[in-house]
Amino acid sequence: MAKNLVILESPSKAKTIRKILGSNYKVEACVGHVRDLPKSQLGYDAANDYEPKYITIRGKGDILAKLRKEAKAASKIYLATDPDREGEAISWHLVHALKLEDKDTERIAFNEITKTAVKKAIKESRPIDMNLVDAQQARRILDRMVGYGISPLLWKKVRKGTSAGRVQSVVLKLICDREEEIQQFIPEEYWSLEVNLEAKGQKSKLTARYVASDNNKKELKTEADTQAIIKGIKKADFTVQEVKQSTRTKKPNPPFTTSTMQQEASKLFGYATVRTMRIAQQLYEGTDIAGEGAVGLISYMRTDSTRVSDEAYEDAKTHILDKHGQDYLPTERPEYKTRGRSQDAHEAIRPTSVARHPDKVKSSLSPEQYKLYKLIWERFVGSQMTPAVYDTLAMKISAGDTIFRASGSVLKFDGYLAVYSKNEDSEKDVKMPALKEGDKLTAASFNPAQHFTQPPPRYSEGSMVRTMEELGIGRPGTFAQTITTLMNRYYVTKENKVLHPTELGEIVNDIMNDYFEDIVDADFTARMEDDLDRVELGELEWKHLLRGFHPPLEEKIQEAEEQIGEIEIKDQETDILCEHCGKNMVIKYGRFGKFLACPGFPDCRNAKPIFEEAGVACPLCGEKVVIKRSKKGRNYYGCEKNPDCEFISWNLPTGESCPDCGAYLVEKGRKKRVIACSACTYATEAPEREDED
Repeated sequence: MAKNLVILESPSKAKTIRKILGSNYKVEACVGHVRDLPKSQLGYDAANDYEPKYITIRGKGDILAKLRKEAKAASKIYLATDPDREGEAISWHLVHALKLEDKDTERIAFNEITKTAVKKAIKESRPIDMNLVDAQQARRILDRMVGYGISPLLWKKVRKGTSAGRVQSVVLKLICDREEEIQQFIPEEYWSLEVNLEAKGQKSKLTARYVASDNNKKELKTEADTQAIIKGIKKADFTVQEVKQSTRTKKPNPPFTTSTMQQEASKLFGYATVRTMRIAQQLYEGTDIAGEGAVGLISYMRTDSTRVSDEAYEDAKTHILDKHGQDYLPTERPEYKTRGRSQDAHEAIRPTSVARHPDKVKSSLSPEQYKLYKLIWERFVGSQMTPAVYDTLAMKISAGDTIFRASGSVLKFDGYLAVYSKNEDSEKDVKMPALKEGDKLTAASFNPAQHFTQPPPRYSEGSMVRTMEELGIGRPGTFAQTITTLMNRYYVTKENKVLHPTELGEIVNDIMNDYFEDIVDADFTARMEDDLDRVELGELEWKHLLRGFHPPLEEKIQEAEEQIGEIEIKDQETDILCEHCGKNMVIKYGRFGKFLACPGFPDCRNAKPIFEEAGVACPLCGEKVVIKRSKKGRNYYGCEKNPDCEFISWNLPTGESCPDCGAYLVEKGRKKRVIACSACTYATEAPEREDED
């Protein structure tokens, strides 16, 4: 008897859905895209109204042959690729690649991989949405026009391997502009003043900050300004002029979108955006849970919406009432505004079942899966709870004509913080003494402090994702890949968790700014995203978008070709001498990152990797210890004289010897660090680092 065939993208997702649908369904995976534009050609025919030329992706032959065989035997075929533009396009390509035009073929999509969602999707199967497909085709060809149009120019004028991208060029400009702003920034001095006050005849103490003199806010620009204020009030009586008591509410954050999830995982765990998306994909596609088997733990992780389904809200509501009580459930259902450019195609990222508490499934998850799932679970549940409430007290205190203010707050009702407190910036209680208007205070001490204005911070991956979302550049599923591409091209490096442009990146950015101003303009790129949304909604014909974009781009490429001279980028010279010929080695960029090479190439072909110094001496020979990376991507420590010196360790040596046995000590742990012996059981708590406050 012929079975129904379900085709989706991921083998791990297939495993989960196979268990849900049972024996009447055959579930197979196409493993991503099966057709694409050819890499060796433009992939579209500009003379034939930009008609795309698709070919079968190399290596997909066996997969397609198996799918054709299964499709031929199936009574009905369901295309269950991801619920977004790209997934819709993959389903459309499968129809053509498998020749399904005459078969009973339907499209199904689900926001989460649960029994209810999958079976509901089959009942609500539909034809392929060609508006979604056309929006994806338009994006793909627009990207090809920019990449294949400008990249050859960069290869010729700058360096082989350089490239331009429709979205990546805008992000590179943002990073370069921020760097220039930082370099041009001139810090300005300013001062702050606090006074520690005591109530006469009481033990009450409080700290107040200076705000104004002579009833006018006066900035303290120099130490002389500050000392003049102190001198004028040193012997003055301080009087409480005004006391205001009130309550303040702190609302919960909305459930995660792709962008906010990436930002929070970056801030809390230090995860790169691509790592966060990889873990989220695993949680979405399905994980083997003890007692349940393979089950999807979160809803679809590529979304820009904060919307929550009725079923998910009821799920959270039941949990909140059971575990926390009526006081923690808002009288009205929480609603969160979605950003203006949001497609709102999917719900926010949430657990598929609130009943699967993170601690219940912890044993079935890897540490990184557990951390991200816990973050998503707590953020979602907290978003459906009541605000936290604080009692606040603010005082206005005068010393002659000089005004100081003091304020404090105490948590009165924790609300959503009962679930989602440790994942936010903690707000410590600041208790204020019980004072009333007219009470007299005396100054116990003054605390003047010098400050300097700071330049805007460099972008981290998280803050760049937030900026891309705010400006409407790219889409949730592309944020991580865009940043990764810039780093892979060595236009940008990540140092101490922030993004720095390289010399190569700045040169490419200068060319893009000078000759392709529209391409690197954030507003232009955002309008392009809006046009792609209009294609998806059926309001704009997709080739009309291409017709308006391509001819002006071609003219600019021709102009740049004629005007740009060849640009020489000199290799950065180091003080490391080549062991073969004695020349100073230079830093080169290759497929796998930076490396050292002899400038005498091709006569001398010496090259070797660059290792970051660990900052300690080798415990065996006294040379430098460097940080290396294993084949599986894990950092370890080794002597720079390897293989002559055999020192190697997974843990950083401290440079000190064990007091018990004399072997070298190492530092272990990340959150709770200890100093331990490499040979015996000696261990002690690690001293606090200077950067740990």
